[in-house]
Amino acid sequence: MPEGDTLLRAAKTLQLALSGKRVVGFESRYANVAVAAENHPLVGETVEKVESVGKHLLIRFSNGYTLRTHMRMNGSWHVYRRSERWKRPNSAMRLLLRTDDFEAVAFDVPVAELVDDKQLQRGEVGKLGPDLLGDGPLDVDEVIARLRRSGPQPIGELLLDQRVAAGIGNVYKSEVLFLCGVRPDRRGPEVPDEKLRELYATAEKLMRLNVAVGSDDGIQTYLGLRRTTRSSDPSQRLWVYGRQGEPCRKCRTPIAFFKQGLGARSTYFCPTCQR
Repeated sequence: MPEGDTLLRAAKTLQLALSGKRVVGFESRYANVAVAAENHPLVGETVEKVESVGKHLLIRFSNGYTLRTHMRMNGSWHVYRRSERWKRPNSAMRLLLRTDDFEAVAFDVPVAELVDDKQLQRGEVGKLGPDLLGDGPLDVDEVIARLRRSGPQPIGELLLDQRVAAGIGNVYKSEVLFLCGVRPDRRGPEVPDEKLRELYATAEKLMRLNVAVGSDDGIQTYLGLRRTTRSSDPSQRLWVYGRQGEPCRKCRTPIAFFKQGLGARSTYFCPTCQR
């Protein structure tokens, strides 16, 4: 699943390919984006910047409009040279942005909109908490304050709440809670500030490491290579996620599993290490 690290790698790749380039072609299979592009044409405009904010990818244009996409479970952006064959079928294409040299293609992206800055801030982006992969240091005090205002939900659900802090997804949720020794069903208000700081510091560290490792000029989408352990063995790259019934890598207790929250998100933990 695309999480904050995946989006940042994708944004960096798109920035390298598109920034400063003039748009020579644009296609959308979303009616709302197509209508907006008719009223505010992108062809002839310049791509000013590509960035990620949490799990959102933003492509900003010289006419003041921004193309926002959210990957959800299966979406991805690919970059191809104009003569290069796509690795996905045309039927999976949702958005296509052409420059003289490159084609940026959004495959199976379920959420897209073309909006101005005011519209962008009135939507989901304007409600996000601090970005764990933002340019500056993470404002942990702000994160904790937002979490304390969010109610009595379990900490596993609060880690996924993008209004508290942006970027953490389901894999990091389970992995970070394991590394910090916190059960995912523990109520957020019961977790002391010191432990919350440890949780978010660990999440930021792991996500930044996964941006750095394996990054290059090619598009980086989540291919199952994300790792939170120090092992170079692909079969041992995660501590608990996806390992239901297998022995804990620290204490050998079988890893437990349950569905958590309104989205019934898969949650893994060690009953011994996370008391």
